[in-house]
Amino acid sequence: MHKNNTALVLFSGGQDSALCLAWALGKYEHVETIGFDYGQRHNIELTVRKAFLYEIKTALPELTRNLGADHCVDLSGFGKLAESSLTREREIVFNDTGLPDTFVPGRNLLFFTAAAALGYRRGLMNLVGGMCETDFSGYPDCRQNTLNAMQEALNLGMDAQFIIHTPLMHTTKAQSWHMAQKLGGTILVDMIIEHTHTCYLGLRDKRHDWGYGCTTCPACVLRAKGFAQWQASP
Repeated sequence: MHKNNTALVLFSGGQDSALCLAWALGKYEHVETIGFDYGQRHNIELTVRKAFLYEIKTALPELTRNLGADHCVDLSGFGKLAESSLTREREIVFNDTGLPDTFVPGRNLLFFTAAAALGYRRGLMNLVGGMCETDFSGYPDCRQNTLNAMQEALNLGMDAQFIIHTPLMHTTKAQSWHMAQKLGGTILVDMIIEHTHTCYLGLRDKRHDWGYGCTTCPACVLRAKGFAQWQASP
């Protein structure tokens, strides 16, 4: 346990951030959540995150006894600055750097800056994010060295002692489903399936074994593949 036993979880409403919330609830005495309206092409995650928070409090009261306030921050102008296929209605393609243009430049850096500003005011010095460099699309702001540098910059710039935690950094999607089972059993797994969203296109018209989505975008493919691998594992 850290001396400051409180945490602020970057909770988008997606699978990874929901799992990080469950992880933090089992580790810290007080946990709050923060989400962002950054001008994304659809607001599905902003909608399901509210449902997930309600459901996890209802279905897992022992796990969530230390869950505090939720904060939603309006960063909607950012989508115009960092235009991508996640902030505009356009086809998902790969750009000249080899990254899919679902990469929103600077997004995670902005999120952690905003989270640290809130955490500084509320005394929440452990910042938890669902970034991962195992099963991901190569986003540079999901890498461990980027977040190490971000932590140092925040601490220098605010004269503080923030710690950035990324419990999924070296976890495959199959392992993350196993982690959900371990943290909250079938209840948490079912909750992640039903009440989280990762589809880049924002589709929720059909429920699959692994949740809702288009089945073809990179996020859906990764989520479905990880779920199948987890179910097939011993």
